[in-house]
Amino acid sequence: MAKLAFIGLGLMGTPMATRLLEAGHDVTVWNRTAAKTKPLTDHGATAASTPMEAIAGADAAITMVTNADALEQVVFGENGLAAALAPGQLLIDMSTVGPDAVRSVASRLPAGVAMVDAPVRGSVPQATTGRLAIYVGADPSEFQRVEPILTPLGTLHHVGGLGAGAATKVVVNSTLGAAIAAFGEALALGDDFGLERSVVLDVLSDTPIAGTVVAKRANVESGTYPANFKLSLALKDLNLVVEIAEQNGRRLEVAAASRDWLEEAAVAGAADLDYSAVIPTITSDGGRRPV
Repeated sequence: MAKLAFIGLGLMGTPMATRLLEAGHDVTVWNRTAAKTKPLTDHGATAASTPMEAIAGADAAITMVTNADALEQVVFGENGLAAALAPGQLLIDMSTVGPDAVRSVASRLPAGVAMVDAPVRGSVPQATTGRLAIYVGADPSEFQRVEPILTPLGTLHHVGGLGAGAATKVVVNSTLGAAIAAFGEALALGDDFGLERSVVLDVLSDTPIAGTVVAKRANVESGTYPANFKLSLALKDLNLVVEIAEQNGRRLEVAAASRDWLEEAAVAGAADLDYSAVIPTITSDGGRRPV
């Protein structure tokens, strides 16, 4: 088993680090809010006071942070990982930051330190049960190194070299936004026709967006949206999709429209709720065009 530093204990990071502990890895954890390390130390992890302290003597560091700025800070900021990374150690970034950010970090690591990008698809239930899809960008030799480390977290897909994992996650996220927006718009259309919500939910459960409908139906029916994947993070990811598309001169109208719905919901106060909380924004009178 490996000695690991795990950096970032948010909604996803906490169950992921717990899975690694349960698999027998020796895990040292760090989080900006130190109190969030307690559930992990209760499970046998060691808490570090800085990322630099966490990586000391470890085989690899795993980062699971909010965005590219947060990744930059935990790697190159004061008492960051880069200050203590040594030849032979490995940096595994599982955040959603985009391929350019991954390559930028990799290019500035100390000599002899390899980097792998391994962002995930799935939310808290999948992280808790080890059913994440993990998109790994790495050389074949580095993939062999990370496979036994990450297998307790889910199914690994080796999608190419450095940056390919991050690129794949951007592609996946474009469909996530489209599916939840399509779900909300279909419900709004059904409401305008006067159809029973239960009928619309039943028929949508046998359509191309069935996975989203089944996963989020309980939220819609109860009108409550406890966060498995925060809307603010979904908005961040859709902003990344649209930003990269614009850089490439590519029109992604569906992604842009999905982003706009999420942004409207965030402004309305849903940022810390589940991303499916965009649906009330779409179906409300606020979702109608001015006449």
